[in-house]
Amino acid sequence: MTNVTFARSTRKSATYAVSLLVVATAALAGCGSSDDSSSSSDPLQEDEAKGGTVVVGSNNFPESILLADIYGEALKSKGIKVSYKLNIGSRETTYGLIKNGTITVLPEYNGALLAYLNKDAHATTPEETNKAIASELDSKLTLLESSEAQDKDAVAVNEATAKKYKLTEKSTLADLADAAPELVIGGSPEFQTRHHGLPGLKEDYGLEFKSFKALDAGGPLTVAALKGNNIQAGNIFTTDPGIEKNKFLIMQDPKNLFGFENVTPLAYKSDLPAEGVSALNAVSEKLDTEALISLNGEVQNGNKDPLEVAKTWLSSNGLT
Repeated sequence: MTNVTFARSTRKSATYAVSLLVVATAALAGCGSSDDSSSSSDPLQEDEAKGGTVVVGSNNFPESILLADIYGEALKSKGIKVSYKLNIGSRETTYGLIKNGTITVLPEYNGALLAYLNKDAHATTPEETNKAIASELDSKLTLLESSEAQDKDAVAVNEATAKKYKLTEKSTLADLADAAPELVIGGSPEFQTRHHGLPGLKEDYGLEFKSFKALDAGGPLTVAALKGNNIQAGNIFTTDPGIEKNKFLIMQDPKNLFGFENVTPLAYKSDLPAEGVSALNAVSEKLDTEALISLNGEVQNGNKDPLEVAKTWLSSNGLT
């Protein structure tokens, strides 16, 4: 296994570089920290003794790293010792790590988490989604309060494809049925097997694409491939600032295949003190979709350090 460590001083470029390196090396990389937080060079290595440290983890895409920084800084403001295991990998990896206590807190998306825990669950509200998750979660875990911020999976087509097939902002995924056999779709490797991916697109909308290209989870590889027409459709996150920048068209999802995706902290109960629960719930109370899009833009378009963006947002909202 190849380990790649990023110090805080390199986090401006790490936001996109980490996703690129993960795909290129097929390794699970850990981002380190050079401030008052300790870190592990191998995010998959269990800590023998945390010594009261809350370990904040993230999945391997830029927004998850940003959210982890927000959570970590909010916890540190309450005097809680924090370390990071960032850019770990997909949910298939991170859920196991939080279940065994290797990480304590993880930014999650309630709908995607429910789909992972029970692919047959079809909740119709965020409240139902969280209730269903609670019934499926490992007993050592707890879901904290959800924010209003949503970052949903979506299928986007590039500008050329939209023009060719006369697709508009009102076009639904069903409108891709005739075009799909001529289109290459790209996304994370997991998108090929998860229900809220190719299987669900086929089952709910009858979509069968020409081929699938394994790239990253809504990250720079998918965006670049879609922009360059190496793929014509891609799995993009709805808070990605590149959607507007590159004139991508998001296909509407009237059957709600991608569900509700409220940003929600997932925690290993015994290692998160009460003041930590309060701090993270306070973050959820303030975070909405508009703010999340803006924060993503600062990092991904403005090339700002996600840690500094996190600190500024927390301070401006009275959370530190």
